[in-house]
Amino acid sequence: MTGHQIRQLFLEYFQQHGHRIVKSSSLVPANDPTLLFTNAGMNQFKDVFLGREKRDYVRAASSQKCVRAGGKHNDLENVGKTARHHTFFEMLGNFSFGDYFKSEAIPLAWNLITREYGIDQDRLWITIYQDDEEAFAIWNQKVGISSERVFRLGEKDNFWAMGDTGPCGPCSEIHFDQGPAASESGHVECQFPCDCGRYVEIWNLVFMQFDCDSSGKLTPLPRPSIDTGMGLERITAVLQGKTSNFETDLPSGIMVSIPLSIFPCVSLPTTPERLLF
Repeated sequence: MTGHQIRQLFLEYFQQHGHRIVKSSSLVPANDPTLLFTNAGMNQFKDVFLGREKRDYVRAASSQKCVRAGGKHNDLENVGKTARHHTFFEMLGNFSFGDYFKSEAIPLAWNLITREYGIDQDRLWITIYQDDEEAFAIWNQKVGISSERVFRLGEKDNFWAMGDTGPCGPCSEIHFDQGPAASESGHVECQFPCDCGRYVEIWNLVFMQFDCDSSGKLTPLPRPSIDTGMGLERITAVLQGKTSNFETDLPSGIMVSIPLSIFPCVSLPTTPERLLF
């Protein structure tokens, strides 16, 4: 599948499950002084999560254009050092505003990944927040993932917030094993959750439950909700058999179109598949 087809399949899948397809919002958030740039798909729904705004739908899906070059979610220092980070990217996401929660969000994600996209489940690993027994039971008993493939991690890895304040909650991530060749540390063999680059996070399922204020106090949201985020570039690399996001068809068209006069000292490879910046 092309990157466009992967994006379209995602949106149509959730549309078939009752979600309203919503356009990407502006990269400069409107009426939100806490953000300089849109850094996640949930930004445009912030007031909906907080109970300040109501819409005529309770399920949504989008492909949101994002910039992460500062603030809480800053990928700038990782760009060029890994094959999976960008300052600008698209975030695929599905959202529930008090309509469904963990028991539906987790199977929806798993079915899309393994059935619609056809990813081998033996190459997938799951993380959950350290004390989230509900999420563990859903993965283990409802979805059928063995306990050996579900890892409990702390707040740094599995508690998500859009910024220093605002909606937040525990999360569950789906990781893909790219194989030893993808290791950025030269590991021949390593075990999940090694952060050498072999295991790439492809989807984060956030269980929105709290509003965090400037003192760090967590107040329960009016209705527990769902916010997920899957990088289009990452899932495209997985489905196209690439270990680098920059080798997929998403950026290659732009790269081969750049006039060589702009980079007179750079010799570009002859095929898009070999392009790596």
